[in-house]
Formats: sequence, C-alpha cells, structure tokens
Amino acid sequence: AVQLVESGGGSVQAGGSLRLSCTRSHDINSFYRMAWFRQAPGKEREGVAFITVEGGKTTYADSVKGRFTISLDNAKATLYLQMNSLNPEDTAMYYCAAADRRQVGNVYQPDFYNNWGQGTQLTVSS
Repeated sequence: AVQLVESGGGSVQAGGSLRLSCTRSHDINSFYRMAWFRQAPGKEREGVAFITVEGGKTTYADSVKGRFTISLDNAKATLYLQMNSLNPEDTAMYYCAAADRRQVGNVYQPDFYNNWGQGTQLTVSS
C-alpha cells in the first residue's frame, strides 16, 4: 500500500465551504476507485463520496448529496472533495482512500480500499 496525503481541513462556520485535497507521489491513475470517508469520535467510519478513476463516475452518501462534490484531477494526481453548506454534523476526520485493483465487493465500505491517507480534521461550528 502507498500513503495518501490529505490536506485542506480546518475550522469553518456552519453554512461555509471548504475543499479537501488528496495527493500522492505516484500516478493516481494506478488506482481503480477512490473515495472519501469520515469518522467522528466514537462513531464508525462512513463513506462520503466515491469515484471511479477512469470513468469519473461518482456516488454520494445521502447525508452529503447535493452539498459535496468529489472530483479527480489526473494531471495533478489529486483527488478533491468540495464541501458546501457545511453543518456541525459534518465535523469529523476525513480520509482519502483508494483501491489499486478491481475486485468484487462493496465499494461503499472501508474494507474495499487498501490505500489510506492519514486524515484531515474538519470542524464545523454553529
């Protein structure tokens, strides 16, 4: 597994926006799928947004649909998560994840992914 590096987290007021980034030294096209997960203290890690590397097909958790946008810049080897209309319930550690092989499984579960970043904290205050 290779290490992914997230950045862009911080503190923001409710209703605000923030963009997270995920980068790696290697070509991001070596991955088949990438995703953003988040985990709040005492809670399970949950999938937020998902994307296929080649086709750019995206899916979102119901809780963020319409507010968050996942995108991939192949030239910059960077995965983004644009977050708008943030609310305190979005407060969590956000993790970038990637799968480097095709497999049968649930792409919405953490176990599907074998590459992870260290996480970046998002805190949304009211």
